[in-house]
Amino acid sequence: MPDLGKYADAVLSSYAVSIVLLVALIVFSVMRGRKVRTEMEKIEQRISRNG
Repeated sequence: MPDLGKYADAVLSSYAVSIVLLVALIVFSVMRGRKVRTEMEKIEQRISRNG
């Protein structure tokens, strides 16, 4: 690990915040994708019954 000197706290906390935000975005995207997929399947089933 490089010597960050007096900026170590700021740099490491920035890395931590960035990682947390990336993980949150990934989790949100996966959850939203599952919800949309479920809604699309319901719509497709409704269309196939009527069609």
